[in-house]
Amino acid sequence: MKKHKWQAYNELAWTDPIIAPPEEYVEETEIFSRVIKEHSKSKTKTLLHFGCGAGGNDYTFKKHFKVTGVDLSPGMLEIARNCNLEVTYVHGDMRTVKLGECFDAVAIPDSIGYMTTVEDLKSTIITAYNHLKPGGVLLIVANIKEEFTENNFVYTGSKGDIEITIFENNYIPNPALTTYEATLIYLIRQKSKLRIHTERHTLGIFNLKTWLDLLKEAGFEVKQMKMEHLYDRFIMGKGKYPLMVFACVR
Repeated sequence: MKKHKWQAYNELAWTDPIIAPPEEYVEETEIFSRVIKEHSKSKTKTLLHFGCGAGGNDYTFKKHFKVTGVDLSPGMLEIARNCNLEVTYVHGDMRTVKLGECFDAVAIPDSIGYMTTVEDLKSTIITAYNHLKPGGVLLIVANIKEEFTENNFVYTGSKGDIEITIFENNYIPNPALTTYEATLIYLIRQKSKLRIHTERHTLGIFNLKTWLDLLKEAGFEVKQMKMEHLYDRFIMGKGKYPLMVFACVR
């Protein structure tokens, strides 16, 4: 996993809150917060957010929980800290981080795709388990291989004299493998000057059985539900992008 080396999470991290302001995360994060509370076996006061990025979800999570965020990208963490002064942010890898404390909930709503091998995925699940109190909930939002299709997305945003458009192409180079490619093209215009940045991310895509086996092996009681239309407004053409929400109780 090389997330910390990519432009999107380093020199282009500043574009994230322009393309996706924290207010845009409110509806989905309220859903995630409700799922966590409904499945927890005790009152949920603290939440650990793996792969917190620029803090878009934390903008809403912090209204429900005392939040600690973990991410590999210093650039994203800087933005998150400025956006969410109430949140504690830690530079770390969700596969191996050891914070020395346990939480009522762990959430991975937007970054589990960067686990590209079964070993990476298993390590992350175990790390989450080890940071949960008994009765606590791990929430994961993921693509499932059986339902994943190639799509094209477009994201736009502006601030002052800056206009940004990002095109994303999802491509499956080898259906037999557990990865797909997300190629990003950034068009950044400022005072009529255009900059173009491109890069290709490799992300993991696992079948439902693999997910359920790993979660149950770790010791979780697993409930699952679908989110069908979260990205509809960004998809070009007639694509679809269903996501699976796992609510896992320790």
